[in-house]
Amino acid sequence: MSHTPQPPVKAYKNNEFLNSPDARLIRILSEYLEPAARFKVERIEDTIIFFGSARILSLAESQRQLEELRTSSNGMDEAALAVAGRAVQLSSYYEDAMELARLVTEWSATFKDERKRMMICSGGGPGIMEAANRGAKAAGGQSIGLSIALPMEQATNVYVPEELAFEFHYFFMRKFWFVNLAKAAVIFPGGFGTLDEAFELMTLVQTKKTGRDVPILFYGEEYWKDVLHIDALARWGMISPEDVNLIHFCDTPQQTFELLKHELARTGNLYL
Repeated sequence: MSHTPQPPVKAYKNNEFLNSPDARLIRILSEYLEPAARFKVERIEDTIIFFGSARILSLAESQRQLEELRTSSNGMDEAALAVAGRAVQLSSYYEDAMELARLVTEWSATFKDERKRMMICSGGGPGIMEAANRGAKAAGGQSIGLSIALPMEQATNVYVPEELAFEFHYFFMRKFWFVNLAKAAVIFPGGFGTLDEAFELMTLVQTKKTGRDVPILFYGEEYWKDVLHIDALARWGMISPEDVNLIHFCDTPQQTFELLKHELARTGNLYL
């Protein structure tokens, strides 16, 4: 009995090839084209980015962990208790991010537009990212989660709808999609990752590579003025004096919401 040979595997179905170094350009291009196709289907026009730490917990969770530690250690582990106590303090940023995202989502729902405007966009993970997506969902809206595959990173948070949940391999493609649709950014306290995202965005706005003004709001003036010394850069002549005005500081969800609307109107981003 003669054996009918199987046809060769097509190149675009060859997983061994697609995951090889030779196909890196195809993978990069896929991380551009696939999100673009989904955003088109969902009619997403523009976004408000929320950056911030993955380590900041909700008030309920931080209090639960503190109480659990007090019980298990009988209050003897002072160093761990101090860390857990600080987590409770920091949880106010989680609650504020959730409230701000709710305000923005409710506001964007009033736009008389077939397109989806000023949609909340986070990194899709825990902490401030989760709070942003959670606030949008509480307002009855969708939001975007642009997560990144990392060895120790948690899964995309449960508040990101499946149709707008993304996981990137390449940091630079993830950053592209953060900035490409952004009309403004709110930056909550965070560490290296948040600083990386914030400074790249500031550089792109400063050098006019965004093609539009993107208001940048740092949330938590006490934290950020302790961490950042932007005035010193101007004093040393490393940036122009007017570059200091690229950023704003704010401290409450309502204040930030009003400033956000003012800056979007001032830059013309509301109407683009």
